[in-house]
This record gives sequence, structure tokens and C-alpha cells, in this order.
Amino acid sequence: MTKRVLITGGAGFIGSHLCRYFLEKGYNVIALDNFITGKKENIKSLLNHKQFTFIKHDITKPIKFKDRINYILHFASPASPIDYLQYPIQTLKVGALGTYICLGVALSHKARMLLASTSEVYGDPLVHPQPESYWGHVNPIGPRGVYDEAKRYAEAITMAYQRYHKVDTRIVRIFNTYGERMRLNDGRAVPNFIYQALHNKAITVYGKGDQTRSFCYVSDLVEGIYSLLLSNIKTPVNIGNPFEMSILEFAKKIKEMTSSKSRIIFKDLPLDDPKIRKPDISLAKKKLNWKPVVSFETGLTRTIDWFRNSI
Repeated sequence: MTKRVLITGGAGFIGSHLCRYFLEKGYNVIALDNFITGKKENIKSLLNHKQFTFIKHDITKPIKFKDRINYILHFASPASPIDYLQYPIQTLKVGALGTYICLGVALSHKARMLLASTSEVYGDPLVHPQPESYWGHVNPIGPRGVYDEAKRYAEAITMAYQRYHKVDTRIVRIFNTYGERMRLNDGRAVPNFIYQALHNKAITVYGKGDQTRSFCYVSDLVEGIYSLLLSNIKTPVNIGNPFEMSILEFAKKIKEMTSSKSRIIFKDLPLDDPKIRKPDISLAKKKLNWKPVVSFETGLTRTIDWFRNSI
């Protein structure tokens, strides 16, 4: 029988890529989204696919499924600072109640569940690069705490269900990811800089721009997620690209690749903004035989082209 996968946040940036990927693999896909940050346009081309079902629903509220679910990928959550600062309660609820409900579905269907966690569980790290064994440096009461702690709690309850109820779970810690179908007003560095550069507006860099990030192209991320889902690794796994650069370097690169006339301006660094971010992907390399293969320039060219067409 064709296996069925439930993807919460299925109309989001990463979720929509996962929907298409699983359909191409021959799965029946149920996408669930309430469109707080997801967009119907992201899945419009899939709506007539005979193996695709979309349900508009808030996963923080109970839901039942008649047909057997084999896999659950819980990707519902605001994921950029501009979103989780606008929706702090919803962010906390989807990390807590949403994860609880997904685990309940997994338990009743004997399904394998993969939780989308984040590099933000490491907070503003004191260890570099960040391995899965690092417990993090997080301010629980700061403005970013609503996202960081929601994901840390989600990991905790996922591991509790694994140990107590024997639910078959996986946890992916996602580092900065970019690619087609990012929202123009996402608020993160990639869409911000590209949008500003294409419009020849000032490119806004926070602080001195010496904070670092490691950017992974979305197709590499999806391959890593799929490999983890089918693996036997039941502890968190970092999936990201260890190619690290400063935000200022990144802004200059986008300005160059878009032939933009934008000038770069500097604004105050937001509270608790991480100074460094780079994944240690030794575990993914060893256990999943996974590593990113799309170069930064190739991925950025594709993303810029998509933004040009979208604008």
C-alpha cells in the first residue's frame, strides 16, 4: 500500500518543498496549515494532484484522521523573528500543544514522527561550531525566547513520548535555510537583502554585521530530512551547511550578484541575536551519509531568480 505522510505547516516555505518531494517519491501527502505564515500559492500547483490532500486547520486544536498515517512531519510554526514577535502566543502554542497533538496522532496510528526543531535551541552559543551534544545558551524570558523555548519544549515532549509511550520519533535541528518560496516580507536576512537589493533600497545590516550565519539551500535540507526520517537515529541531528560567513559579507555578496545600486546601512542589533551560527554536521555525515551539495552561489542564483519573477 502507498504510505501516507502528514505534513503540518505544509503551505510554508520548507513544508511546501517537502510536500512536493514526498509526492515525487510516490507517497500520499496530507498537508495541514492555518495560513498564519504559510501561503496557499506555495501548494497551488499540488492541489489537483490525486495523491495530495490539503486541510486548513490549526494543529494546536485536536484533529482525527480516518485513514492510516505512516509518517508525521511537524513543521508548523512561525519561524522568523518578525513572525514570532508578531505571534508570540501562537508560536508557544504550536511548539507545545501542536507537538502534543502530533505525538498523539503518532501514538494512535503507530506512525513515525519527525519534529522540525531548530538551531535556535542553541541560543547565542558559547560553543562553536554547535554539535548536538551542546545544551545551548538561551534567554528564556527575552523576546526570542518564545521561539527558542517552544522548540526546546517540543524536543523534550518528543523525547518523553519516545521513552514513555515508545513512539517512534526523529528530531531535526534545522540551521539557516534559503531558497524559492521564501516570503518577501519574511524578515530574515536572505529575503530581506534580496528584496532590498532588487529594489535598489538600502540594505539593512544589524550591528556591525560581524555576526555569522551558515546558509543551506532548501533542496539539500529536504534530502537531509528524508534521510533522517528513514534512519534509525532517535536523538536530534543537525542539518545545515557549515559554510559560514558574516552577515556583512553576505549583504555584499547579494549586492554584487544582483548588480544592485543599494547602499548598506547599519542598525542596532536586536536583543539576544546570536553572534555566531555554524552546524557541526559530523553526525549527519557519519550516520546519514549526508552533506550539502548545492554551492552557495548556485543556490543564491536560483533564489534571486525566483525573487525577480515573484516581484
